[in-house]
Amino acid sequence: MSKKELFPPRPSTNPLVAEIKNLIAQSRQQVAVAVNSAITMLHWQIGKRINEEVLLHGRADYGKQIVQTLSAQLVMEYGKGWGEKHLRHCLRVAETIPNKEIIYAVSRELSWTHLRSIIYIDEPLKRTFYIEMCKLERWSTRVLQERINSMLYERTAISKKPELTIQNELELLKNNQQISPDFVFRDPYFLDFLGLKDTYSEKDLEDSILVELQKFIIELGSDFAFMARQKRISIDNEDYYLDLLFYHRRLKCLVAIDLKLGKFEAAHKGQMELYLRWLEKYDTIEGENPPIGLILCATKNQEHVELLQLENSNIKVAEYLTQLPDLKLIQQKLHQAIEIARNKTIAND
Repeated sequence: MSKKELFPPRPSTNPLVAEIKNLIAQSRQQVAVAVNSAITMLHWQIGKRINEEVLLHGRADYGKQIVQTLSAQLVMEYGKGWGEKHLRHCLRVAETIPNKEIIYAVSRELSWTHLRSIIYIDEPLKRTFYIEMCKLERWSTRVLQERINSMLYERTAISKKPELTIQNELELLKNNQQISPDFVFRDPYFLDFLGLKDTYSEKDLEDSILVELQKFIIELGSDFAFMARQKRISIDNEDYYLDLLFYHRRLKCLVAIDLKLGKFEAAHKGQMELYLRWLEKYDTIEGENPPIGLILCATKNQEHVELLQLENSNIKVAEYLTQLPDLKLIQQKLHQAIEIARNKTIAND
């Protein structure tokens, strides 16, 4: 073993060295952003130019022909990375985001690989949701694809709001980085990673969550921080125990989670309200928002939930799935839930 390996150099405490290192790191980051943006803008401009050529000739079959011809010539000169598939990605990004200013702004924060995952989402609001959440939480391309595959948008409360409300909330998120609870809380939560079988207790569920806490927080969302398990709440010499307590960084509030094995019941609301009022009185500090309650249950009746007007009490109710059925079935149910919720909003108006 060399002397250098035996006695590695100590980190320098010289302020000048620290400043220079910081300048180098900043410069590298700026170069990376500039290069990524240039690559994305190149692809967008190529797609835009091909689209213009296709429109000029006014024939759908010409589009296929020009992509094949261009691809053959570009592959010959620049390599197989410029195949037909890649050119179709270029076409798609130019079609999906036609505004040059918008694509430039997005390219400063998301990579070309990010965009390739997003541009094939057909619904504009859903597409914007993933763009803004990806920017806010700095998802890797792998995490982004996982979020899309797990139907994150359809599981958030915001997807069930009227389109104008979604647009306004997305604008607040885009311009002010202001996020509402409707972006944070989901229904259902996918807890298949816990490995629970058909029969288990509430303690088994809680123990499994703590064993897989990192995965549980990933499913909750990146801004959740674990605070306590079985949080003791003493009222009039009587002790109650809250299953899990988290803190949400962007919402600036405590989040109380109560785990229920069976169906959601009206009594669960009163229990959670008690926890929230206690937390607000004794655990909330100056500058924080009132705590939010999340009741996780195996099943729930939507009308039951609506009649209890849980939103007025800052309480969310969501189902959890410890074993995932066919994803197509989940997708169908989520789309039905969105449609029902939006139709009710229209009827109430």
